[in-house]
Amino acid sequence: MAPSNTSIKLVRNIPTGSPTLKDFKIESIDAPAKSSLKPNQVLVRTLYLSCDPYFRGRLSGTRDSYVASFEPGKPIEGLGVGVVEASTSSKFSEGDLVTGGAFLWETRFVCADNAVTKVPSNTGISPANYLGVLGMPSFTAYVGLVSLCNPKAGETVLVSAASGAVGQMVVQLAKARGLRVVGAAGSDDKIEFVKSLGADAAFNYKTCGDLQDAVKKAAPEGIDIYFDNVGGEFLDVALKNMRPFGRIAACGMISQYNATPETAYQLKNIVNIVPKKVSIFGYIVTDYYSKPDYQNFIEEVSAKLKEGKVSYKLDEVVGLENAPQALLDLFEGKNFGKRVVKVTDSNQRL
Repeated sequence: MAPSNTSIKLVRNIPTGSPTLKDFKIESIDAPAKSSLKPNQVLVRTLYLSCDPYFRGRLSGTRDSYVASFEPGKPIEGLGVGVVEASTSSKFSEGDLVTGGAFLWETRFVCADNAVTKVPSNTGISPANYLGVLGMPSFTAYVGLVSLCNPKAGETVLVSAASGAVGQMVVQLAKARGLRVVGAAGSDDKIEFVKSLGADAAFNYKTCGDLQDAVKKAAPEGIDIYFDNVGGEFLDVALKNMRPFGRIAACGMISQYNATPETAYQLKNIVNIVPKKVSIFGYIVTDYYSKPDYQNFIEEVSAKLKEGKVSYKLDEVVGLENAPQALLDLFEGKNFGKRVVKVTDSNQRL
């Protein structure tokens, strides 16, 4: 009898409002057998899965997006890292560590060999780091700050969700370039973490009182760069405090992802874009993997990681059955760092 295989499937699409646990189904199914592999396929055992804000769009059912929506009745999928347990491909051998963007939310799954990429193993680096400090969130930080906003030493950057998967890397990349960094996060322990990364000023947006006053106090001379992870009121306040020729990296707007037409925040300070000559860069990080930016990022961050000059906080939830709640908590800001789900141990065998 085949080993038990947990699978997390979507029950229905959620166009607006907040998803709930009832929108996910946890099933126990037979694990794929090695003998079932077709040519150029691999059987992967999942080690870690990534929970990311962009999942909210994929839950919606919309057909007008840069990435396809999840389909009801089918497994959730996203970034992951795992171990090859069987292969009919010349590219991979049993035991290879692989990562990719189409990991099914299953203990084990079969995919084409071009759906995953081999990454170094036995390096002393946790496999989870390929979803964090050396993965998509950190590269997202690099593209938004370095490639698009072209930071200059002495400038001031404001970072929302500064303790999150992307924000914590923005803080460190900015400090390495001589910027004055102001970070915001949603709890006192997160603020202490942001300060430990080198932020010159940081505040708890949930307890600071008037957000405009808090930003003005932290950046009295204004903001040259705003790295936006949340949208909504925070973006509005940033627009009011931008300096001439300021730049905004529009990375994410998680405060609005569960909004309805009635609750969506309406910007009031958008008029400041013209007289202050503000540039706003909306971007999708996958557009940059084929550009020199990606190699530049890998070289810089890998070197800093080896030298101990960069740190990265992972927020690990154990158990695939807990993945739906882990994702829902992300939308509520309950994560502290990059949210990942540990599915199996690296030394576990079929």
